[in-house]
Amino acid sequence: MEPVAAHVHCDDTMPTKPTTGETPMTADQAARLKQLAFDAYEPDAFREVLSQAEAERRIAMLSAKLKLLDTPPHTL
Repeated sequence: MEPVAAHVHCDDTMPTKPTTGETPMTADQAARLKQLAFDAYEPDAFREVLSQAEAERRIAMLSAKLKLLDTPPHTL
């Protein structure tokens, strides 16, 4: 049985910059997101300009993916 790969899909229609009233992601968020995107083989998950909320969502999603990939496969 082949393992099921979790793929993070970032829609290209997502805005490339935060909309009015949203706070841009912090430098720490940017660094963490860039590293997680690299580790999870999801380079499209990182964008230079995101809101703090969107960055947190992507960080959580990539962290969950990496956590799942670190667990041993289930056996019957």
